[in-house]
Amino acid sequence: MPINYTVDPNRPASARLHLMKPYTRSIIDLFDGKRRYMIPLYQRQYSWREAPQIALLWEDIERAVKRIETDRSSLVPHFMGALVINQVKTFGKQVQAFEVIDGQQRLTTFQLLLAAIRDVACDHGSRYAQEVEKYLLNDGVMEKVEEERYKLWPSITDRRAFVKLIDPAVDLTSVGGLSDSDELAGKLSSAAYAAFRRRISQHVTVDAVYHEERLEVLFEALKAGLAVVSIELEGGDDPQTIFETLNSRGVPLSPADLLRNFIFQRAKGMGQSGGNLNVDKLYEKHWLPLDRRFWSEPASRGRQTRSRLDWMLTDHLAMHIGDLVSIETLFASYRKWMLDSTPFASVTEELESITATAAVEQRLFSPSDGDPVGRFGRMADAFDVSTAMPLAIYLATEPSVAGRLKEAFEALESYILRRDICGLTTKNYNRFFVALTTRLRACEGDKVAELMSYLSNRTADLDRWPDDAEWRRGWLMREQYKSARQPRLRYIFENIERAKHTALTEDIVIRTALTIEHIMPQKWEAAWPIAGIDATEISDLDPEFGDKIRARNASVNTLGNLTLLTAALNSTISNGPLTIKLPAIRANAALALNRELNGIDHWDEAAIQSRGEALFELARTIWSPPQRAEIAGAGVSATADWLPTAGAFPANGTRCHFSYSRREFEGKIVDNAIIIDGVEGRHASFSAASKAVTGTSRNGWNDWHIYEDGQGWVLANDWRKALST
Repeated sequence: MPINYTVDPNRPASARLHLMKPYTRSIIDLFDGKRRYMIPLYQRQYSWREAPQIALLWEDIERAVKRIETDRSSLVPHFMGALVINQVKTFGKQVQAFEVIDGQQRLTTFQLLLAAIRDVACDHGSRYAQEVEKYLLNDGVMEKVEEERYKLWPSITDRRAFVKLIDPAVDLTSVGGLSDSDELAGKLSSAAYAAFRRRISQHVTVDAVYHEERLEVLFEALKAGLAVVSIELEGGDDPQTIFETLNSRGVPLSPADLLRNFIFQRAKGMGQSGGNLNVDKLYEKHWLPLDRRFWSEPASRGRQTRSRLDWMLTDHLAMHIGDLVSIETLFASYRKWMLDSTPFASVTEELESITATAAVEQRLFSPSDGDPVGRFGRMADAFDVSTAMPLAIYLATEPSVAGRLKEAFEALESYILRRDICGLTTKNYNRFFVALTTRLRACEGDKVAELMSYLSNRTADLDRWPDDAEWRRGWLMREQYKSARQPRLRYIFENIERAKHTALTEDIVIRTALTIEHIMPQKWEAAWPIAGIDATEISDLDPEFGDKIRARNASVNTLGNLTLLTAALNSTISNGPLTIKLPAIRANAALALNRELNGIDHWDEAAIQSRGEALFELARTIWSPPQRAEIAGAGVSATADWLPTAGAFPANGTRCHFSYSRREFEGKIVDNAIIIDGVEGRHASFSAASKAVTGTSRNGWNDWHIYEDGQGWVLANDWRKALST
């Protein structure tokens, strides 16, 4: 009988479900008569497990059985949720068919339950074996018996396992579906059936004696004690709205699950052919590959871990709308975009776009040698810049970029890598890269030239592409080694190693898991002494030797002192002295990076600086600089407080001093500019002098000290304040 179904009158008219027909049906009623339920391929695989879903359902059944046994007249059907089905047009001898919109987990479970009852009844010669068979298989005239005889027709992922249980004698070659060895072939239906069969056998047996009446009451409980609401849609109903709002005991849906159903439920009205839904063909081509293990594997971005599929769909949407997309709101954002903008002419075109994105991300996630997309993916993983993925997808799918894809990705990689070495922030990357995607999409000319121009001409700390001068300072002076940075440094050194190979050397592929090792160890004091200094006894604050100790400490973690070694060799020689360490490296390391250490018989700050310079000269040929003329003051704020005011600058000859990253820098005022020992150029302000040393923008008045006769060293900003008082 139909029942009333309340719909919120405040909901939009387009979402009101006024045409649907709800019916209460028992588990038996659902399968009574000649009918079949067809599960579209876009529905999730069967996923109910013994705990908690099977156990909870069995508890419901036992309660209904107990009610019948104690007071049959008081039995009221226990409501078990709702099913949503949509009638499929049938012709001629075809069996009446319904597409399952929601509830396929329950329908499949009910069929497995009935199959288990039938088989237990058969084991004991019960007449209920034949009775229950009527609710599993259709009989009579049909167009295609091998498919239409089954009351429930699962998607190809679950079909073989399910049919084997419902119809054990069937020839599975006539059934179709995925082979049992396919990773997508469903296996949980067999486990659910076994759980039911075990429980039913225990229920009908008391003291090892079978009781027919207990089986009879069990069947009655299914017929009168448990019910669902079967919602049968008509033309004006919105299946997706119903799907989203119904609740059940099922496994929670991921953003990808919701998005998939949203797409395929809009591909309605395609009918069936050969006993199967036509929409399945669309799914098999475009989405079934996304159901494979590769896409279900977890991937981390920052502090969040989700499936690769969820991340891919997030990147896909961000790339198209040119805005940030939170994975928590992925489905809602995608749905709004589709309904508000209608960006595709058809669902087929929509799926083709997702397929194109998936192909790119597969190259990013599983890089192959020689593929510029794969190389960028390897770099993005090492440097943890997943925020660049929407831009990467756009570049790889934009036809006009195809011929220059390598050039585009090399520029993007250099931009990210150079900024990292210079210690520039990544906090603006998420907005920066999606905005750049929108800019390139709007560009009607050369998109690669536009990419290069835009990246090259940024001047602020938030988005600047460091030139060679700035990058060199970061390369030589900044401490680069930290445990969390190992993947980044390994990526850099592996690429330098490849660049060192020539036509005369072997073509070596690095397959060994290599680690970053210090040539001079971090704990250098005992085995790597400074001439004339016992660093284990003297503090770096000591006025006589402190500068030398600070200089060494600052050098240890710079790139010039780092190399690649196997983990085993690394642990063997980690803190050993030069006389043991270098011979061990020469004897066991095959990399060109390490062969170059063969002629070295000493290793100090000067050697580290020299090797750093040599590595930099090669690195700058791998990661090219921005295509711009040098921009005066690039990356330096024009805040007035940072610049010397008229008359507020020390006199010629004034000595200056700046301590940075355990290094000491000495300078002198010459003709209203600062000349720094060992650093090229004249610097017109203290802030410019700080930038020359650190490669970062900062208030130099609070960095530098100046020497005043009679007062000693004074902070430049304090000196300036004293002038105004």
